[in-house]
Amino acid sequence: MANLIDGKKISAEVKARAAADAAALKEQGIPVGLAVVIVGDDPASRVYVNSKKKACALCGIDSYEYALPADTSEAELLALVEQLNGDSRVSGILVQLPLPKQIDEHRIINAIDPKKDVDAFHPVNVGKIMIGDFDFLPCTPSGCMELIDSTGIDIAGKNCVVIGRSNIVGKPMAMLLLHRSGTVTICHSKTKDLAEITRRADILVAAVGKPRFVTADMVKEGAVVIDVGVNRLPDGKLCGDVDFDAVKEKASWITPVPGGVGPMTIATLMCNTVTAARLQAEKA
Repeated sequence: MANLIDGKKISAEVKARAAADAAALKEQGIPVGLAVVIVGDDPASRVYVNSKKKACALCGIDSYEYALPADTSEAELLALVEQLNGDSRVSGILVQLPLPKQIDEHRIINAIDPKKDVDAFHPVNVGKIMIGDFDFLPCTPSGCMELIDSTGIDIAGKNCVVIGRSNIVGKPMAMLLLHRSGTVTICHSKTKDLAEITRRADILVAAVGKPRFVTADMVKEGAVVIDVGVNRLPDGKLCGDVDFDAVKEKASWITPVPGGVGPMTIATLMCNTVTAARLQAEKA
């Protein structure tokens, strides 16, 4: 029976660190603020934005919300990003994805000042992550690393398998494990003999977006299993990419859904915002 990795507990500890660091910066007269931009009225996006505002309040980070109508043009959004780039109160800028179809997400991400890119999506920050000399880490992979570290297991030399190759989770997750000397395999929709590969994983990260995709026969006895997926079932309940009830009988450690990776994503965003504030003050 696996030990449960409690994302709520660990995220509370991370947010407490962010709050202490934010308070110390504010005592020095350094503003710590997060601007969140939401375009349209996507219900999931609204939930995320509200969660971020709540976390900012808890950590003593100033929160600025910019809610734009769904028919906002790309030029209007670019103008807002440029305005926020120059606003000294704003340490970090987060544009909630997805954006309406008339707006090119890449152009918006590229327009954010890399020093304020607390999602770590800008090509400059992606490049820094690749070479291991980064200012920010993407929130979800960084949170996953905290969860793995909480188990006390040394990543170095372990077989690590990441299912999913997205720019937001899969690819950066693989790089972070590699930087910690894990032996990393990335699997995706074209991978042959997937179960054979996942069964060799000492650390298995599932970020595929399919409910209960990872079954017990795909998991090595004693593996650490990190479930990034959040899927809503027809009955309204949430489940992950891992068949939790079956896999927990084989894993040594496992994250639940909800209450695992999800809380860590927002906690890491708070840390990134504090880091951005400090870096901008040092370079001012």
